[in-house]
Amino acid sequence: LDEPSLGLAPLVAEKIFDVLLKIQAEGVGILLVEQNARWALEAAAWAYVIETGKIVLEGEGRKLLMNTQVRKAYLGE
Repeated sequence: LDEPSLGLAPLVAEKIFDVLLKIQAEGVGILLVEQNARWALEAAAWAYVIETGKIVLEGEGRKLLMNTQVRKAYLGE
């Protein structure tokens, strides 16, 4: 899926990601490209962070979400 939350109201995007999590729980793989890093990493079993065409980080989505480098660079914290 390419940018499923693009241009959507946050509530609608949140519902879409809830559905993606249910699909994932059923064992179905999804290739997701998403600029909302928080939602993408919460949904991802495995994630790649790509910057200027190069993989700069990879790992389990929720672990990357807790990574200080990721939080500063991509979540604005």
